Amino acid sequence: MLRWLLLVLLATVGIDAGLAQDFPKQAVRLVVPFPAGGGTDVVARTIAPRMSEVLGQPVVIDNRPGAGGNIGAEFVAKANPDGYTVLLAASTMAINASLMPNLPFDPLRDFEPVVLLVMNQSALVVSTRLPVATVQDFLALCRKQRVTYGSSGNGSGAHLAGEMFKIMAGVDMVHVPYKGAAPAMNDLIAGHIDAMIIDIAVAMPQIKAGRVKALAVGSAQRFQGLPDVPTISESGVPGYEISGPMGLVAPAGTPKQVVARLNAAANQALQSPEVRQQLTGLATLPMGGGPERLDQVLRHDIELYGRIVRTANMKID
Repeated sequence: MLRWLLLVLLATVGIDAGLAQDFPKQAVRLVVPFPAGGGTDVVARTIAPRMSEVLGQPVVIDNRPGAGGNIGAEFVAKANPDGYTVLLAASTMAINASLMPNLPFDPLRDFEPVVLLVMNQSALVVSTRLPVATVQDFLALCRKQRVTYGSSGNGSGAHLAGEMFKIMAGVDMVHVPYKGAAPAMNDLIAGHIDAMIIDIAVAMPQIKAGRVKALAVGSAQRFQGLPDVPTISESGVPGYEISGPMGLVAPAGTPKQVVARLNAAANQALQSPEVRQQLTGLATLPMGGGPERLDQVLRHDIELYGRIVRTANMKID
């Protein structure tokens, strides 16, 4: 019996190795769980062509938006674990784990981490009508009067960032959710809301045009595109750090050799000067590394966002 089990094990290992050696024999589907043209989609379309060159097969973008990214994620979670269907997972994966207790998948159990692609960077921006020039000014204003902050919707990254700011700074702000970042930014420019903590890629054109004021960035280090703008942490809210990771994940059970092949292709793409320049232009930090790096980020964010959701008693409609 032991000899038979050993033979079965060796045969299984041989099959997996053979699959990895031949992988890929056809196009790889990269599912983006958001509409075409959004930040996640643009990152995917920046990475995919170079990955295609490395793999020798097309990497085809498949947009499957809806339910805060859950429709696309569920599709990949239930896909054949052969490496031909992967997901571009954004921060919503970790956020939804706490906000939506009845998810049709488990963000950790049902996926194999492949690679951390980029980190989105955010900024605290305020209306030009607000009489503040620093984070300290803004905190003082929050303690004196009613201040509103906008987001791209209940449960969005911007919502979590705002609630985290309130908790760590010890101030109160009124959350105003919108159906997307664009309408929220429009109302900030018009002065209908006071502030937002939003992706720098969304805010940068308005910052440069002088339509909104950037008080600080949400990352641990200053953003090279705004070198004179300090971090929130160094401006009076020590330890504040929030970012938006994007990474590739595959269905659970995908052979490790296939995961390694996808990881190597993505890392090679991230080392391309052209790709790095494009990603930096989107105000994202190219990352890379092994699957374990993405796994650590996902676990950290699930714990972090879970704590924010519980402390702020956040609920979605």
